[in-house]
Amino acid sequence: MDRTLVLIKPDAIQRGLIGRIISRLEDKGLKIVAMKMIKIDQALAKKHYEAHVNKPFYPDLEKFITSGPVIAMVVEGKEVVDVVRNLVGATNSRKAQPGTIRGDLSNSFSRNLIHASDSQEAAIREITLFFNPSEIIAWERDRFYYYAPDE
Repeated sequence: MDRTLVLIKPDAIQRGLIGRIISRLEDKGLKIVAMKMIKIDQALAKKHYEAHVNKPFYPDLEKFITSGPVIAMVVEGKEVVDVVRNLVGATNSRKAQPGTIRGDLSNSFSRNLIHASDSQEAAIREITLFFNPSEIIAWERDRFYYYAPDE
C-alpha cells in the first residue's frame, strides 16, 4: 500500500473540523497508520515548505502554519496520493469542487484547512519530516468489520 502525509491545519482545528476531515478519509476506505497533534516550529516549516521559502507569500504561510496545533497523519491506501488529493480539492478553496473537503468546508486560498502530499516522492520526504518509523503502525483490517471487494 502507498502512504501519504496529511496535515489538518490550524484553521481546521480552530473551527472544530478535525473529526469531519478524518471521517472523510476513513469513509473513502483509507487507513490511518500514524497520527499526532503537534505544533510546527519555524525550522520544521522551512523544511516542509522548502520549495516556497524564497517566494513572496512564504512569510505569511510560515506564520499561519506555526500559529497553532496541527494534526499530522500518515494515511495508507491504493494510489493514496491521488485519492487524497482528489478528496482534498483545489488549493484555492474558492475554486475547489463541491464534494471535496476544501470545496465543502473552506472559502480561502491560504487558510485551506488541509495539506496533502502532491506526489509519492513528496509523501516519502514529508512523512520522514513528521514521523519516526516507530510511530507508524502497520495493521490489517479485520474482515469481520470491513470489506473492500477490490483489495
